[in-house]
Amino acid sequence: MNEIRHDAIRNYYQTLFSAWGRQHWWPAQSRFEVIIGAYLTQNTAWANAGKALGNLRKARLLTVAGIRQTPQSRLEQLIRPSGYFRQKAQRLKTFVSFLDTRCGGSLRRMFARPTAELRDELLALNGVGPETADSILLYAGNHPVFVVDAYTRRIFERHGIVSSAATYDEIRLLFEYALGGMSSPEPSLGVTPAAARTAAGPPGSCHTPSRVSRAERTAPVQVFNEMHGLIVGVGKTYCLKSQPRCEQCPLQKFLPGAQ
Repeated sequence: MNEIRHDAIRNYYQTLFSAWGRQHWWPAQSRFEVIIGAYLTQNTAWANAGKALGNLRKARLLTVAGIRQTPQSRLEQLIRPSGYFRQKAQRLKTFVSFLDTRCGGSLRRMFARPTAELRDELLALNGVGPETADSILLYAGNHPVFVVDAYTRRIFERHGIVSSAATYDEIRLLFEYALGGMSSPEPSLGVTPAAARTAAGPPGSCHTPSRVSRAERTAPVQVFNEMHGLIVGVGKTYCLKSQPRCEQCPLQKFLPGAQ
């Protein structure tokens, strides 16, 4: 049964990548910007988190030193568009304190830690759940972990790949095993945002290429990165919570009973 699910996940990945190409996740100019974004996007739409990031960028505070030195009251006002701004400001302060205490303020030193060890330490921080921790590990640290979000659950439950009772880590490990041995897609196969806009259908959840999205990665990390972005594209465009648009979805042919 597991091998059938693994093959299905690989087929879904190949189908979506052929349709939409490179997604250029995560859109950021630095690893620390990715980390801040992972906190700010909690319980809100990416557009709201983007406004808060824009405020921090304009104030020149998208650095470890910037968050460390900024009074919490000012930080709260700058990130207000992201919602839950008081909690998020405190969580950003807590992360920087962790970085200073455990890693001498160095992201390079932090991300050099073994994946499982660092994941446990991130999960122990206030306000960091599995999705936030894994987003930081994958997108900022290039660690080979798969990010499971609400879109992943919705799509793959509807397709009978995962059950509603499956835990976060059960789904994560399923995808890591299925995709971990795949080759990284060649850059020439990727659809640029400009090309995608002229192609039939949307480009998934494609972002404009950024310094972080262009970073060199191992094959598993690149595949996990792409698959998560492609899943978000399906979830936002077709596999809606209510009134899904299955007829136009690239994955429609895989639905149970579609044949």
